[in-house]
Amino acid sequence: MPARIYRPARTATSSGTAKTRHWVLDFAPESAREVDPLMGWTSSSDTQAQVSLHFDTKEAALAYAEAHGIDAIVREPKPRKANIRSGGYGENFATNRRGAWTH
Repeated sequence: MPARIYRPARTATSSGTAKTRHWVLDFAPESAREVDPLMGWTSSSDTQAQVSLHFDTKEAALAYAEAHGIDAIVREPKPRKANIRSGGYGENFATNRRGAWTH
């Protein structure tokens, strides 16, 4: 049963890094999802697709996968570039501004 190990990205609505410091092991679905003819909901008999294991380090996730015979693929996170301005947030409201204030 294949799985992937990754560090989740930050949510699109926040600039913080909460919930991005741990590693997650997710199992790949073994069967395709089926559409219920009456309600139109999708369902699957694969319960492993619902399991998501969280680890503090990548090495702990790999050790768990090896101990349980799970074929795991590690996806390294892309480093986030820091958004640091020389004047900081106060630069937005500087009185000695040379250019037009656009916002």
